[in-house]
Amino acid sequence: MIEWKIKQEIYHRLNKDLKDDLSKHTITISDNIVDNAVRYFTEKDMGWIYPAKSYMVGICYSKWLSENYGDRPLVYLDDQELLYNNDPYFVSYSKDVSNYMRILENIGGWEFDETLGMVPDVKEYFKMEFLI
Repeated sequence: MIEWKIKQEIYHRLNKDLKDDLSKHTITISDNIVDNAVRYFTEKDMGWIYPAKSYMVGICYSKWLSENYGDRPLVYLDDQELLYNNDPYFVSYSKDVSNYMRILENIGGWEFDETLGMVPDVKEYFKMEFLI
């Protein structure tokens, strides 16, 4: 098994009460994936808008996994198990290239600002989940 997946597995086995458990939140479903995902990169406290939030988290995780473990971000983004199979709204890169590319174009590509929007919160969760 790949190191990052082992760390993710350890985290999820040890932590059963997750603050982002979708069954504990009111979620909104919106077909406006690109605009809402981009907003997550610039706005705080947007709530739980899916599937846009899944796209945003997937992009962030892919970038940081690439920085920590090598390989290109798109390799991680194309892994259907990137979000540990606990996000039913996550779609891998190859299944929705168009929306992912439009989001990346609107946030400055893989060099997006990590100080804005929900990115700092997602990064803290990433660090916990991958034992960094």
